[in-house]
Amino acid sequence: MPASDHGELLRHALATLAYRAGKAVRDLPPALAEQRATPATRTPRELVSHLADLMRWAVTMARGETRWVAAPAASFEAGVAEFFAGLAALDAELVRTPPEAARAAQLFQGPVADALTHVGQLALLRGMAGAPVRPESYARAEIVAGRVGREQAPARAEFDGDASRPPSPKEERT
Repeated sequence: MPASDHGELLRHALATLAYRAGKAVRDLPPALAEQRATPATRTPRELVSHLADLMRWAVTMARGETRWVAAPAASFEAGVAEFFAGLAALDAELVRTPPEAARAAQLFQGPVADALTHVGQLALLRGMAGAPVRPESYARAEIVAGRVGREQAPARAEFDGDASRPPSPKEERT
């Protein structure tokens, strides 16, 4: 597979991350940003701060370096802005220099997969606080390589409930 193909697939993964993260941070109740579910868990502010750290690390990896710099965000909104800026910087780096297979795999298995995990944690914390992210068919979402900002296409098919549970006779899912 040519390097450009690896880069395009990785860029699509970044757009997917941006789409899902956009849903997880949108309209987060302000009080939730500093709530800790247990003494051993991160707050949403700490999670978005770590997400920003991951994207900074990924940019260095895309450039052939390995440099980790933890930079705590001053606020939830600052962390969100830094995360999306990092996504854009990484996407631009992948356009500039498409990664070979080994580097693309390393970027995906390290910072990108870790970021997906933490976006899931944000979604879980929202649900625990009574402000769940509405589920949807992500396979049908309008996700486009290069669209890595906070603003994303509107959801096409959100629904209420749990997709793992059979729908009731009144619910219909497509």
